[in-house]
Amino acid sequence: MKRRAGIDWAALGRLAGLEFSPVGHGERLLSLLGGALSMLALFAAGHLYVEADALVPVVASMGASAVLLFAVPHGPLSQPWPVLGGHVVSALVGVVCAKLIGPPMLAAALAVGLAIGAMHYLRCIHPPGGATALVAVIGGPAVTGLGFQYVLTPVAANALIVLAIAFLFNTPFPWRRYPAQLRSRAPGPAATGDGGIRHEDFVYALSQLDTFVDVSEEDLLRIYALATGARPAPVNPLRPGRASR
Repeated sequence: MKRRAGIDWAALGRLAGLEFSPVGHGERLLSLLGGALSMLALFAAGHLYVEADALVPVVASMGASAVLLFAVPHGPLSQPWPVLGGHVVSALVGVVCAKLIGPPMLAAALAVGLAIGAMHYLRCIHPPGGATALVAVIGGPAVTGLGFQYVLTPVAANALIVLAIAFLFNTPFPWRRYPAQLRSRAPGPAATGDGGIRHEDFVYALSQLDTFVDVSEEDLLRIYALATGARPAPVNPLRPGRASR
C-alpha cells in the first residue's frame, strides 16, 4: 500500500488488522471447498439427532470452526483438542448456565465468559466455542429442551464430523495435512529448532508476552529460518514459485 496525501495507508492497514498473507488462489479454493463440504455433511448428519427447529442454531458455531479448519488448518486454534474440547466444554458450561441462571441475558453473558475461562485453563481455546455456549442458552426451546444431551448430540458429534472431514480433505495435499503434526516438513532449523533459537528461549519469550499467540512454535522457527535465509521453503504445487506452509 502506498502513502498518499500524507496518509500512511500501510500503517492504517496494519492497525485495522488487514491480512497481507500471500496465499495463492489454489489455497483459497481448497479452503472454500473444504468449508462447503463440511457444512453439507453437518446438515445431513444433524437431521439424525436434532429437530429441524434446532438444526440451524446448533450448526451455526460449526461454520466458524470450518473457517479455522480449512482456511488456517495449522493454527493452534484449529487443532483437534481445541476444536473438540472447546466445543464440548463450552456446551457443558452453556447448559449449566441455562439451567441454573434465571435471567436469559445474564445466563448468556456468563455462559460465554465462563466458557472462555474454561477453555483457557483446559488449553483448548477455540473461538466458535463461545457461540456453542451462547446457543445453549438462547437457542430456543428446541435446543434448551435437549438439556445435557446437547453436549453429546449435536455438539460433540458435530465436532468429530468436522474433524474427520478436515483430516480426509487435507490429507491428499502434503502441505495442508491435518492435524498440523502430519503435514510434510523439510528437515532443518524450522523443524528441529536448531536455527539458533532454543525451545527454552521461545517458551520464555512467549511467557513474557502474557497473551495467547495464534501461531505454533514450529511455524515461528520456520519463519525465522526463512527470514534469515537458513533454508529455502518447499514449493507449493498449487502456487508455483511460492513456498508452501
